[in-house]
Amino acid sequence: MTLPTIKALAISEEITVAPRKRWFHHAKGRQAVLVNVLLSLGAITMLVPFLWMVLTSLKSPAELAQFPPTVLPQEWMWSNYAATLDAAPFGLYFRNSLVIATTHTLITIALGAMAGYALARIYFRGREAIFLAFIAMLMIPTYTKIVPQFLLVKFMPLFGGNDILGQGGSGWLDTWWALIIPGGLSASAIFLFRQFYLSLPKDLEEAARIDGLGEFRIFAQIYTPLIKPAIATVGLLTFQESWNNFLWPLLVTTSSDLRVIQVGLAVFQQLDNTQWQYLMAGTTMATVPMVVLFIFAQKYFIQGFTNAGIK
Repeated sequence: MTLPTIKALAISEEITVAPRKRWFHHAKGRQAVLVNVLLSLGAITMLVPFLWMVLTSLKSPAELAQFPPTVLPQEWMWSNYAATLDAAPFGLYFRNSLVIATTHTLITIALGAMAGYALARIYFRGREAIFLAFIAMLMIPTYTKIVPQFLLVKFMPLFGGNDILGQGGSGWLDTWWALIIPGGLSASAIFLFRQFYLSLPKDLEEAARIDGLGEFRIFAQIYTPLIKPAIATVGLLTFQESWNNFLWPLLVTTSSDLRVIQVGLAVFQQLDNTQWQYLMAGTTMATVPMVVLFIFAQKYFIQGFTNAGIK
């Protein structure tokens, strides 16, 4: 009886394993195709409302009233954008939105990074309890906080004619304070910063302490420059949320000088008539800053979300 050679065993094993490999590659290929199809459907679902908004902004009122509706404008009404800018002081509204969103972003990055660093790198009694309190705050729906925030703003002591007990005046209502302070920091920003600071090696901190650096210099010069993805992610999310905020500026302001772009667009939406071509033109212009900002920050934004859950 002759024993099989090593080459014969290898060929035999290859013949046995080859069908399994082919099945595995085919299954992997089908899975990739399915994922791509689902992602394409999701992308189309996201793009259709945006395209409808842009195309509607370029149609005439008569065309918008037609049935069945048209997809592409029969006449491209670029003049709708000029008419939109003439209908209300949108330059002022843009400026107000830009000031509020930029201020919110800077405050959130500065204070959120400090709080996240303290919760991640500094050991003190009650640290875990404070972190759990921030986690609990993430579970509270945004709109349930509207009424308490409004009462705090309305009865702010020693502002707007209020006495020391917060009575007699309007507090922060219809002021820049009401637009900026309540949205200055969020629990989600602190959570994201904490996760990033936890992911950094402790050796850096120990080396910095040996070199004689204090706590603030370790935070500002050693660790914070290493979390640019977190800064970009928190900054973009904060700017987007502040820029698109409609309800809170509508509640706390009454004068036209303090209106933001989202509230200003309501001028085209009346009870018995909505000027869709102007409303969509204004909405398109209000969307441009966010799209430009995302294009420039998308690299860090995606990296930030990828690394957020590493610890």
